[in-house]
Amino acid sequence: MLRKTDVDPRPDRNDDDEGTPVSVKIRERIAAARKRFNANDNIAEFIQPGELEALLDEVEVKMKGVLDSLVIDVENDHNTDNTARRVAKMYVNEVFRGRYVPPPALTEFPNAEHLNELMIVGPITVRSACSHHFCPIIGKLWIGVMPNEHTNVIGLSKYARLAEWVMGRPQIQEEAIVQLADLIQEKTRPDGLALVMEAEHFCMAWRGVKEMDSKMINSVMRGVFLKDPSLRREFLSLLPRKS
Repeated sequence: MLRKTDVDPRPDRNDDDEGTPVSVKIRERIAAARKRFNANDNIAEFIQPGELEALLDEVEVKMKGVLDSLVIDVENDHNTDNTARRVAKMYVNEVFRGRYVPPPALTEFPNAEHLNELMIVGPITVRSACSHHFCPIIGKLWIGVMPNEHTNVIGLSKYARLAEWVMGRPQIQEEAIVQLADLIQEKTRPDGLALVMEAEHFCMAWRGVKEMDSKMINSVMRGVFLKDPSLRREFLSLLPRKS
């Protein structure tokens, strides 16, 4: 006979309460780990198998509520009858995918030839979304690396993969480029690292001041690029001239 004292008073550790939204379950795990979940954070480690699909379903339902509140007839308008699902898939599987999936796998090679000359990768097309208005950020990125004999060498395409992973979240450009620099620094351990990003922000072009030709350019310099002005000038001079 099961006595009252035999019942485990702790909450179910298997998270199999079907009445709890999956977003709540994920948030509870993040809170238990004392981690943050800002718009530009990656939370993949707190998402269990199958939950991303459930999250997509939850976003679809709530997106339909947004459309209802915008007084859009999603029942009879043939253009919007499946918009909530399309938007949910866009956010979870595409535009904000960098929040929900682990980093791309990188094949690293030792610097067997002790390469120590400037290497530049770019332009890499970057696509993100402003975390203030969820409007697109579209631009180009250049990465300069000064390796040393201990630097991990990664394939050129992997720089683009890392950029895509970091930019695939709601971002502001100033923070995004620092996040990417931190990640590349951690993966490759070079003597110097330089990043330059130039992007258009649709929160300026599409709304607000509606300035169509304005772009933002910013940079991050690490190691010898920060200490050696001549190396910094060499890197910047090798970038294609802005039109």
